[in-house]
Amino acid sequence: MAAMPRRLLWLPLGLAAAVLLAGCGGSKKYSLEKTRACLAKQHGLTVLKSTDFVASTALGGALTAKFPHNQVTISFGLDSDEAERLATAYRRFRGRNIGIEDILRPDHNAVLLWQAHPSSDDESTIHGCLK
Repeated sequence: MAAMPRRLLWLPLGLAAAVLLAGCGGSKKYSLEKTRACLAKQHGLTVLKSTDFVASTALGGALTAKFPHNQVTISFGLDSDEAERLATAYRRFRGRNIGIEDILRPDHNAVLLWQAHPSSDDESTIHGCLK
């Protein structure tokens, strides 16, 4: 019977360790400047300042990268909470006939909004340049 209280003591410590480990990946932050440089220099994409309303509110800036048959707007928040707010704004302001979940991709402090469903190569290019 004395072993039961010891196990109960270790339970909060184990839970605290699990929470700390789970939070380790969430602090990654992408940079507008580093991402823009990679897309333009390494992949030769046309990269423009984004002009959509939601992207214009991103505190970390935003860009639009043009592929031959698609484009993506990347909005950079200061943290993942801001990125989630940007994603929520895109969901709110979408057209009624737009399946937004197919083209909207929050990722750490960035939110990717594709013009159309991206090819795996285009997605790979973007994820390789998010820095």
